Amino acid sequence: MVAEAKRRIGSRVEWYPYDTLSAIAHFDGLLGAGHRHLLEPKEGARRVLDLGCGDGEISLFLEWLGFEAVAADHPRYNHNGMRGVRALREALGSRMEIREVDLDALAFPEGSYDLIILLGVLYHLRNPFYALEQMARHGTRCLLSTRVAARLPGGKALPKETAWAYLLDENEIAGDDSNYFVFSDAALRLLLKRTHWQVLDYRNTGATGNSEPVRLDRDERVFCLVQSEHDRLADLELGEGWYPREETGWRWTRRKFSATVPAPALDGPLEIEMEVYVSDELLRQQESFQLDLAVDGTPLAPAVFTHAGAQSFERELPGVRDGRLRLECATSAWLAPDASDPRERGIVVSSVRVRRRE
Repeated sequence: MVAEAKRRIGSRVEWYPYDTLSAIAHFDGLLGAGHRHLLEPKEGARRVLDLGCGDGEISLFLEWLGFEAVAADHPRYNHNGMRGVRALREALGSRMEIREVDLDALAFPEGSYDLIILLGVLYHLRNPFYALEQMARHGTRCLLSTRVAARLPGGKALPKETAWAYLLDENEIAGDDSNYFVFSDAALRLLLKRTHWQVLDYRNTGATGNSEPVRLDRDERVFCLVQSEHDRLADLELGEGWYPREETGWRWTRRKFSATVPAPALDGPLEIEMEVYVSDELLRQQESFQLDLAVDGTPLAPAVFTHAGAQSFERELPGVRDGRLRLECATSAWLAPDASDPRERGIVVSSVRVRRRE
């Protein structure tokens, strides 16, 4: 279909020279039995954002699968100034949306997306941290591919756990001055973590083991499926006592707060896990701080904190549950409104989840 449309359009467009659709084979590996539903049709079209869309072939494929497709690129960096993606949309009668966006100018396509595609783009970005963080704010999951390297130019091996990035000189790879950073595996994983992504699947292809950031014959690629954790409270039905979401998705609470929490259908005993942050100011007032909890009216053992900072705890849930549970919490102390913050503040909550008890 796409090939025939390109043939009809002919030399009016200088087409992107690489086979973009070959990435679908890697998608097939990443989207195993546990994630196959991400590309299945459902009632109400999912929205997908194809960042660095090239000629839009992936966008057109996903539109054919039933997605609402948004193809985004910047004419300055696109191989043919985005004439190709526009010509294919017209030739195929596509309804996909086309947006011009410059991620390096700290711009991002507004909206919410069920899936973001970022194939072969990350090493072309001067501001990769910004782009990934914005993607986590706006998207639920992402299929990403990028170049990685295990060795320095010249072949010297680096420790596998070293998080490093090689900054390319202009024209250092095949005379292309649009390349900037090639990450090690450890650096890419850390970058994803720091920008609020959880890795669901991660696969290396190409020159694994002896890859270098510059040599074309030692090119190694990563294909990964990641899930946004920017708002880890997004799946809760928040009750009373919550303040608006902060920059990284966590929320301050009042001294009393509640939520309805989804409980998965799992065999065996379950537990509730909470990640929280206890402020220094609170513990300067007393030696310990207590969080009382109840689930569906049944009290659980309180959580007692003796030091400030981020921490987590688990509590066993009585009985086997399937569906939703009502969580009610109360703090033993709180910060009163003052000149720096007019709110009554109890604790910071980063995430709440129910899981199988090990």
